[in-house]
Amino acid sequence: MGKRPVLHHVLLKTARLREMIDWYAAVVGVEAVFQNRGIAFLTNDAANHRLSLIYSPTFRDNPDFRRHVGMHHLAFEYESVDDLLDTWQRLHDEFGYEPHVAVHHGMTLSFYYVDPDGNSVELQADAFGDWAQSKAFMHDSPQFKADPVGKFVDPAKLVALRAAGVAQQEWLRRAYAGELSPAVAPDYRVDLPPPQ
Repeated sequence: MGKRPVLHHVLLKTARLREMIDWYAAVVGVEAVFQNRGIAFLTNDAANHRLSLIYSPTFRDNPDFRRHVGMHHLAFEYESVDDLLDTWQRLHDEFGYEPHVAVHHGMTLSFYYVDPDGNSVELQADAFGDWAQSKAFMHDSPQFKADPVGKFVDPAKLVALRAAGVAQQEWLRRAYAGELSPAVAPDYRVDLPPPQ
């Protein structure tokens, strides 16, 4: 293998250009580096763009997206679990946005939201706070091998435990043990066949 590139950006097709720009600005803090009536280049860091949107009024929603191949989600990573929880609180309080699924994957705590076009957007933080540890967990953990999806969680329960002064390591442990499940069934936005 030669030099390895890093992922630079994603381009999404949309019939809702303004709504998509506004949603990504609210959720992950993007700003438009360039925009005209047909395309927008957005970033939330020093790069010239991380997310591109191409617009046409002829683009149509895919009502059968759960059964079609293609991208399931794109993901944004926070530096810390606290940053992720603070973002959940802000999106909940300011916009009423709720994740369609929230899960402790073992190596990450992940909240998945739906953008205006129906794309799933993961906001995550490394549960170990260290990529080497989380990579080793994925590679070596019997618990991860037995359940690579993880445990569904209720973000409000995590925030409440944090506010009560419970140590982060403890509420992350409880979440991964399945003790902080949501009252509402999560929606992974994909139809899978029943297990064999």
